[in-house]
Amino acid sequence: MLTAKKKAKVIKESAIHDTDTGSAEVQIAVLSKRIDELTSHLKKHLKDKHSRRGLLQMVADRRTHLKYLESNHKKRYAAIVKKLNLKK
Repeated sequence: MLTAKKKAKVIKESAIHDTDTGSAEVQIAVLSKRIDELTSHLKKHLKDKHSRRGLLQMVADRRTHLKYLESNHKKRYAAIVKKLNLKK
């Protein structure tokens, strides 16, 4: 589970400005962190179908944010993909 401290750290690392909490970059970074943690959970608990469904929803949400950045802000898209090691 993503604790408040971990989430604040992720937000601080990917924020565009000091009070940024909702930009596409921040949302992609937070979703990526949650996806990583849930993936490790599912490796241990193979039959947890409810969490797997949540994981698929998060992946789809992150993909939507990435498509938005790719179509509207090419430089920001390239920066976040490189920073988070995401490959298309």
